[in-house]
Amino acid sequence: MRKNILFAAALLFSVSSQAQLLDIIKSTVKNKTGVDLDNPSKPKSSTTTATTNTTTTATTQASPVNLGNLTSTQISSGLKEALSLGVTDGVKKLALTDGFLKNEAVKILMPEKLRKIDTTLRSLGMGSLADEGVKLLNRAAEDAVTEAAPIFTKAITSMTITDAKNILLSSDNAATNYLQTKTQSQLFTAFQPKVKASLGKVGADTVWKNLISKYNTFTGQSVTTDLNEYVTTETINGVFKMVADKESGIRNTPAMRTTSILQKVFGAQDGK
Repeated sequence: MRKNILFAAALLFSVSSQAQLLDIIKSTVKNKTGVDLDNPSKPKSSTTTATTNTTTTATTQASPVNLGNLTSTQISSGLKEALSLGVTDGVKKLALTDGFLKNEAVKILMPEKLRKIDTTLRSLGMGSLADEGVKLLNRAAEDAVTEAAPIFTKAITSMTITDAKNILLSSDNAATNYLQTKTQSQLFTAFQPKVKASLGKVGADTVWKNLISKYNTFTGQSVTTDLNEYVTTETINGVFKMVADKESGIRNTPAMRTTSILQKVFGAQDGK
């Protein structure tokens, strides 16, 4: 009798252990995969939600920027208006006294090939002459830049922006870079006579002839440079720098979008 009782107890214990083990397996599968082995056709609701959320997120990230009903012509007009505003504001600031000289971002320095002149003159106690030479280069730029606005404006209005959408959705100064690439040479040709006149007007040409002459006398060398070409290039680059700053401002600061076309075009790129 006692053997029968022990056998029955052992059997019950075995069945109980197997049931507990099965429950553990079921629980583990459900937690890890969301599948309920007692009802495998219905996965956990949280897993479904997570899957749905993941799919939604992926879809959202893959969605293109919505430019609404903007046409390429409208985008082009918005970009051109931003560039025109940049030129107008930039030229206005650069044309002031010290507009170039006191703005470290655009200040015209001694031409690289003449910087040894600067060092030599300062070593000879003629630093004031070198400073005057640099100041007059900037004065010439400040005088000439007043003539830049209509030249730049003409280049902007006649420019065909063939890939306006990509430019709109690109970097902060993409339109300025595009303008520079397309118009640099024609701007240089049109602007160079203005700079030449300004170099003479402020006396920069005379001072630099004297400066270079003194250097050549002291060193026995024969240094020459085309100041007109140098100042023309630096002045144009200064205007482009100001235009790029304005473009970046319009792209990133809604308050700077002062016209309806700017608001419409650059508002569309805010979600890029």
